[in-house]
Amino acid sequence: MSTAINFDTLVRQLGALGLRPGDIVMTHASMRRVGVVDGGARCLVDAQLAAVGAEGTLLMVLSADEDEPFSAQTTPVDIEDMGILAEVFRTYPGVQVSDHPADRFGAIGKHARGLLHPMSLHDYHGPGSPLERFTELGGRVLRLGANPDTVTLTHFAEYLADVPDKIRARRRYVRADTGEVWIESLDDTDGIAAWPHGDYFGQIFLDYKESGAVTTGLVGRCNAELFEARDFVLFAVRWMNRELAADRLGGVRRS
Repeated sequence: MSTAINFDTLVRQLGALGLRPGDIVMTHASMRRVGVVDGGARCLVDAQLAAVGAEGTLLMVLSADEDEPFSAQTTPVDIEDMGILAEVFRTYPGVQVSDHPADRFGAIGKHARGLLHPMSLHDYHGPGSPLERFTELGGRVLRLGANPDTVTLTHFAEYLADVPDKIRARRRYVRADTGEVWIESLDDTDGIAAWPHGDYFGQIFLDYKESGAVTTGLVGRCNAELFEARDFVLFAVRWMNRELAADRLGGVRRS
């Protein structure tokens, strides 16, 4: 039986991967793939905070359990969808959360409040969103064994892509304080356009990784990945302009 991974090992591994003091980091993680950590998921949060230091900031997508009315402060994370680390992060001392039933974010550190607020009711992944501010501040994405289709920044790129007739969605949510609310946005469930090969979300990241722009290394027991938010968004926009716009324009690709 392998021994648990401790705090010091995680901090050392994160530093070797390239995490630096002052970094603004958005994390996607699978604790199952990271492995057994001494102190559990909270220890992994501790290690990331130690790696980015007092001037750094951590950001995570928290979303919410849709089976109950939404309260920004108390509604649990949908662990099956988002993973246990997101729920541990939500309840971690000092973490601030955005008040949005469609996609709640959590953050801690120097830029936490600036990243989270304000957040528009509609088109909450687009211009003026936490994703845009994270990108503009020079944020970096840390993936710890997460599936390829979990790069939330792709949603921001969908707003910037020059794809005609983007698919939109209107969805109903229930808040614990004010009750029913309807929210409109680009379709962040099934995509902004049909792609002949299926779900394009994960493919964008795989193609980006293939380009050589992703730093990889061992964190815990998983092959971790670290990359620049701004560079990824630019890549994703170009990818969608090429792959998604062509289908909408009768097969004519844009230059």
